[in-house]
Amino acid sequence: MNPGIECVVVETGPKPTGCVVWLHGLGADGYDFVPIVKELEQMGLPDTRFVFPHAPKIPVSINGGYVMRAWYDIKNVDLQRQEDEGGIRQSQATIEQLIGDQIELGFQPERIVLAGFSQGGAITYQLGLRTAHKLAGLIALSTYLPCEDTLDHEINPSNLGIPVLAAHGEQDNIVLIERGEKAVKLLQSKGVEVQWHTYPMAHSVCGEEVVEIAEFLKRVL
Repeated sequence: MNPGIECVVVETGPKPTGCVVWLHGLGADGYDFVPIVKELEQMGLPDTRFVFPHAPKIPVSINGGYVMRAWYDIKNVDLQRQEDEGGIRQSQATIEQLIGDQIELGFQPERIVLAGFSQGGAITYQLGLRTAHKLAGLIALSTYLPCEDTLDHEINPSNLGIPVLAAHGEQDNIVLIERGEKAVKLLQSKGVEVQWHTYPMAHSVCGEEVVEIAEFLKRVL
């Protein structure tokens, strides 16, 4: 396992055939989405390995420089202004390495799903569209597309066929739903197959959404 990043690992059976790498949001940690595994398991997910990495602890400008777990710094409520491109790319490289570790453990790239919520979802988009690996799918929850300007010349053409599940809360006041819609429309314009779902909720995850995630994972894994 990559010594550079700590992870919580949960396996739903003795011989997992698929792997989900799931990235938490700002200020949370790898344990944040662990409870969801039980729900997904009850919905008939095959034996799966879940890897929940902890983001590093860094000062976050928008929170007055307070040190917390974050995949990159946020300097502006606008999110896409004054982007911390260096931090985004550093996390992209870290998670790329983590996926490489799973491949070394025997998981084929096409049996690995990358998922993320909020900041974690931004890294999911950032890496999932650029990686040399052909992944099984991407799950982007309550998030937006970072580094938009470089996507055209950095996207890996073989990832245009990747299935994407994107979901957002209609009352999200942290990452506005317009940001999520903008990302989806941009990807669809490039030919990416995106399933888009919205829910009457704030910046969170709801039960209906978990059902959609389970269906998506069963389909792609």
